[in-house]
Amino acid sequence: MTYPPPLYHGETGEVSATHRPADSKPELVYPNGTRIHYLSTGESTGGLFGLYRWECGPGVTGPEPHFHRSLAESFYILTGVMNIYDGSRWITAEPGDWVHVPPGGIHAFKNKSGEPASMLLHFSPGAPREGYFEGLAHLDEMTDDERTEFYLKHDNLWV
Repeated sequence: MTYPPPLYHGETGEVSATHRPADSKPELVYPNGTRIHYLSTGESTGGLFGLYRWECGPGVTGPEPHFHRSLAESFYILTGVMNIYDGSRWITAEPGDWVHVPPGGIHAFKNKSGEPASMLLHFSPGAPREGYFEGLAHLDEMTDDERTEFYLKHDNLWV
């Protein structure tokens, strides 16, 4: 395997780093208290990746088994315990655990611990997941056909 082609063609480098303080407010808070921080969106990374911090309370939360055709998704547990489905079994993931799901890989996640938990969600390439996260709060307002279209638009295919 070799390095990919250069994305930057300058000679001296540039000042272009971004910083997001740990105490930044989340961009999205669901009625159940789940908070999503948009650390790096696909738009902000030129489509390279998206990175989000997912913080959930003690209640059971998370999607059922599904897969994506256009992106890989990874989970890095920060606090608490999350159950991650790898397509064949549920993994009890604890702080420091990493789970990577390539495109087409069946997966799901649930907080079944009864305690708060947080994790990083990494998507590659950087799809516009913000619209998906924001739309989830309005699923009960959608017809069955609208929900089907919403999931297809956001590359969520349920198994």
